[in-house]
Amino acid sequence: MKFSDGYWLLRPGVEGAYPVQVHDVTAGDGEVVVHAPTSPVRHRGDTLKGPLVTLGLTAPAPDVVGVSITHFAGGADGEPAFAVTTDPAHEAKVVDDDAGVELTSGALSVRVRRGEEWQVDFTAAGRTLTRSRAKGIGLMTAEGRHHVREQLVLGVGDVVYGLGERFGPLVRNGQAVEVWNADGGTSSEQAYKNVPFFFTNAGYGVFVNHPGRVSFEVGSEAVSRVQFSVEGQSLEYFLIYGPTPKDVLRKYTALTGRPALPPAWSYGLWLSTSFTTSYDEETVSGFIDGMAARDLPLSVFHFDCFWMREYHWCDFEWDPRTFPDPVGMLERLRAKGLKVSLWINPYIAQRSPLFAEGVAGGYLLRRPGGEVWQWDLWQPGMALVDFTNPAARAWYAAKLDALLAQGVDCFKTDFGERVPTDVVYHDGSDPERMHNYYTYLYNQTVFEVLRKRRGDGDAVVFARSATVGSQRFPVHWGGDCEATYESMAESLRGGLSLGLSGFGFWSHDIGGFEGTPSAALFKRWTAFGLLSSHSRLHGSGSYRVPWLFDEEAVEVLRRFTRLKLSLMPYLDRAARQAAEEGVPVMRAMALEFPDDPGCAHLERQYMLGDDLLVAPVFSDEGDVSYYVPGGTWTHLLTGRVVEGPRWVRERCDFLTVPLLVRPGAVLPVGAVDDRPDYDYAEGVTLRVYGLSDGKHAMVVGGSAFRLVKRGDRMWVEVEDAPSRWRLLLVGARSVDAVGGGTAHQHPDGVLVDAGGSAVTVEGIR
Repeated sequence: MKFSDGYWLLRPGVEGAYPVQVHDVTAGDGEVVVHAPTSPVRHRGDTLKGPLVTLGLTAPAPDVVGVSITHFAGGADGEPAFAVTTDPAHEAKVVDDDAGVELTSGALSVRVRRGEEWQVDFTAAGRTLTRSRAKGIGLMTAEGRHHVREQLVLGVGDVVYGLGERFGPLVRNGQAVEVWNADGGTSSEQAYKNVPFFFTNAGYGVFVNHPGRVSFEVGSEAVSRVQFSVEGQSLEYFLIYGPTPKDVLRKYTALTGRPALPPAWSYGLWLSTSFTTSYDEETVSGFIDGMAARDLPLSVFHFDCFWMREYHWCDFEWDPRTFPDPVGMLERLRAKGLKVSLWINPYIAQRSPLFAEGVAGGYLLRRPGGEVWQWDLWQPGMALVDFTNPAARAWYAAKLDALLAQGVDCFKTDFGERVPTDVVYHDGSDPERMHNYYTYLYNQTVFEVLRKRRGDGDAVVFARSATVGSQRFPVHWGGDCEATYESMAESLRGGLSLGLSGFGFWSHDIGGFEGTPSAALFKRWTAFGLLSSHSRLHGSGSYRVPWLFDEEAVEVLRRFTRLKLSLMPYLDRAARQAAEEGVPVMRAMALEFPDDPGCAHLERQYMLGDDLLVAPVFSDEGDVSYYVPGGTWTHLLTGRVVEGPRWVRERCDFLTVPLLVRPGAVLPVGAVDDRPDYDYAEGVTLRVYGLSDGKHAMVVGGSAFRLVKRGDRMWVEVEDAPSRWRLLLVGARSVDAVGGGTAHQHPDGVLVDAGGSAVTVEGIR
């Protein structure tokens, strides 16, 4: 929210009060409380007027400082609240002296200065990360409504990322962002997945611990500051020190949660009925058999909304007119090696039999007068499930569990953004705070049903809405995009931004949701979609099977589907990084190369895991421009070498896309390319790209590979070695000797077939 009129004045109807000096400090047990008057105290009489700001400083975890700003403290604690994991063993150091009071958490310190001018400094590694200056903290009244504001200084060259899945420019500088979930598509400033967390290239991130509406002005209202504010009497935020962007994400996700590891089968190709298209079992079988006949590996079939009867969403009952034998159909699909996904949402239409059940059980959201909240948008007379009611959650979960018992494998958890605030929740939650948080309870309910039925490691949803902590319940997709190159690009921006906000796994509708893509667009989007963490063919009013576009689309889908499946040993490692560290599978270049200023604003390319650079093509003609960081990079599909740093322009046919391997990478490529769930170690090829001298280790499936390189010699040892594995020295012309294997010339270099658990290669040239 904007409060000022230029730099000097406030807008009409706005009043502000700001701390001006430290009056007293209470320090103890790793916490600091500072009382700061908003007008100078010259004598006792000046203490009779307010407001008085209470500033609290804590250290919830190493390298993290908590800051609370409070005006009136008499209100009830707001619910719901984000689940924040703190480290009870962590102890902060507090120093209180004439210059000010300082709290230190790990390498991060926050100091509140004493003196004539108010200032709060955040420092680490001997430098100032940011600061809150005079009139930065503010108790603001706008048209009778009270807000708490903070402003943190942006240094020269500081760049801001994050704040959820946002579809505008990846760099947030100059933007005004409202953290308020909305169903706005991918072409607006609204977002399905709002996250009040950002980080900067200055070595720190900020998480505003408020589940409701948070307003951010990022170098916009005050062009050298990031401003954030909430309505109410208090504001809490955590400043997180990196120093690298990956470090910030690791520490942020340690506080708010890391994703569960999705099942291996979920990385394969998903095919949908699409939304408003006509379909029955014959149509579905035609799609599936058509894919098989064309040698197109398929892993998941998704039934969208009309698996249920119209006007009955959701009753969780198969439409008997089109699916008279759902259990038998599911068995037939399972016999073809497929998993099945069903569309659901958290809304109950009035015509659904569940509506009466929900009313009788008290499971639906109500208005303050006691009547059930309803409207006609999306489904006539629809109501919302009140997930704050444990009985309602159990009721909803039981309906889903019955479908899992039939043979369904997972759910697409659509919607959850349009949540009203003129309601009363079962547990008394504040409707404003629940608006964004609703999706967390919704997806948690569904995910826990899946986890309980299928076990850890085999639960996955396909979710559209999200908030802080929702990253625990993967996977998320980008929402309703249009069948245009512009929408393809905005989808990528949204996915990269979501990854910079703590989410590990992301997908999108290949070809676009609204409208029907041209054959060229479909083929370009196919390459992008199969080089994403998860890959789904889905549309609104038209089917997305490739042969409806042209025969080359079939070939493109086959090539990139099989490429992705062969890369599963590599993608599995990236997925485990997301689950264990909070580092996303798809990464903005600035996350992977924070010290390269050429990467700061890049939003049309990304890193897939540690070692693959992907530059999707956004034109029919195939013209693409992308940036290559320093070193010798190798095109995976063509073998061409590119020396960075430099910009590259090239033209790609539909069967290629810029896909470059990082210098010094060891890329594990699987022996299977027709399914995503296989023994990744058996028959794996370790493709070695200019490995530097030293020791290198990696785990592939159940095998641990240890590589040592010194000059022109290399040793590889494997713990729990597979019966077959290979070593490909990419770019090598020849070798003098091989121990423990046999060397062969290969179009990409020298290939060594290993004969056991150890290989030695000498005289690499």
